[in-house]
Amino acid sequence: MKSVLRGRRAATAAAFAAVAALALTPQALAAAFDINFDCAGDSPVGEQQFSLQQAADVTAPATVAPGGALDVLIDPGLNTLPSEVNGYTVKRVEGIDLRIPIPANSTFVSADLTGGSNLGPNPPTFTVDGGVATLHLDGPIPGGSEFELPTVTVHLTAGPSGAIETKLHGTSHDDPGLTFTAVVSTIIGDTNVPSRCFPNPNPVLTTTTIG
Repeated sequence: MKSVLRGRRAATAAAFAAVAALALTPQALAAAFDINFDCAGDSPVGEQQFSLQQAADVTAPATVAPGGALDVLIDPGLNTLPSEVNGYTVKRVEGIDLRIPIPANSTFVSADLTGGSNLGPNPPTFTVDGGVATLHLDGPIPGGSEFELPTVTVHLTAGPSGAIETKLHGTSHDDPGLTFTAVVSTIIGDTNVPSRCFPNPNPVLTTTTIG
């Protein structure tokens, strides 16, 4: 009987320890966003203004220890490229760059890209320069077609204190966070329209407290 009681006590203690450990473990927080991009394209008939939308689920831990490792996961949703903008037929989009700042109070370690569909024959790339990461896609993505950007998992190291906030880059058409070339059909034939976009508004996607 004593051995049974000892077994029950040990199991109860283990259960309490597991609950306590779970309570003390930083939990990942996920949020869904519908991001609106305010865009301008340079066409032979003048600047063309338009908007694009992209849904994404973004996940990061609520807290991290000073100097600790953390992952920020950005999972874009399925999207459809417009087949027409301002009366012009969109044939395809190519040379796409989406910029993501490396958050303050953190250091970039590496990134993984997974998934994605209908993005062209070449795999996407992820590079970091001057504290800004760029997700690059050669394309082409045909106008009117469905596509899905790859899921990006960014591995970071936390600084000594403060908060780590994830946002997209871009404040204006002159400081874009998204650039690409659209090939559109016009009365003079297929025409390249270099386009510049910025998130408007540009919300904080995740916040991780260091401590």
